[in-house]
Amino acid sequence: MPRFLRRLFSDKGTTHAKKETSSVPCHLAIIMDGNGRWAAQRKLPRTAGHQAGIVALRRTIKHANEMGISILTVYAFSTENWKRPKPEVDFLLRLPNEFLKSDLDNLHKKNIKVMMIGFMEGLPRHTRNAVSEAVEITAKNTGMVLNFALNYGSRDEIIAAVRAITQKVADGEVNPAQIDEQIISSHLFTAALPDPDLLIRPSGEIRLSNFLLWQLAYTELWFTEVNWPDFDREHLEEAISAYRNRDRRFGGIKL
Repeated sequence: MPRFLRRLFSDKGTTHAKKETSSVPCHLAIIMDGNGRWAAQRKLPRTAGHQAGIVALRRTIKHANEMGISILTVYAFSTENWKRPKPEVDFLLRLPNEFLKSDLDNLHKKNIKVMMIGFMEGLPRHTRNAVSEAVEITAKNTGMVLNFALNYGSRDEIIAAVRAITQKVADGEVNPAQIDEQIISSHLFTAALPDPDLLIRPSGEIRLSNFLLWQLAYTELWFTEVNWPDFDREHLEEAISAYRNRDRRFGGIKL
């Protein structure tokens, strides 16, 4: 990572005095990136990297829950991931089934609520069924929200929101002059959730990759070169430490 970006996004280079940021983010979003690189470094197939990524997810859910994070949103499969080779896509879309089959009981016992954002209708039936079952079983849970972004793309999400709003305008339900941030936010997949406070992206890539573009407007960003399968509690604590030292003014100034 370039040195100036290390200073900008790492806790070691953060100079703003933190006084307006809570000790942990309420809503943490993670782009789970670097599975393929992790596998390539070990001369393993990409599928091995994705399997290791599930282990990292399981670790991170546990640690985030213990730290008191209220919402954990993970980017699991994007609308662009369909461009990958079909065997890899098929493998990726079986992982939610495998994960929920093995972990759902434990998530439920820990009072964790499972949610999903994305275009459900585009997913294979087995993936839809597994996610729908998890959402239904945990619907009344009141603990941490585990929010999977599956078949999700932010531009498509915004397009769908605009279409829904313009239809309401055409039907006379909405006055165009009344359209504001709140109306647009209420038509996004995340309508029931606050915007993320902190975004983590492993793997060394420094971009958003069409993830929560509207919602991340004032989110703190933290990047690391560690690949997702190696991401552990130490890295999560490092990211949260950086978050604590950010001065979040949301476009305003302190008087």
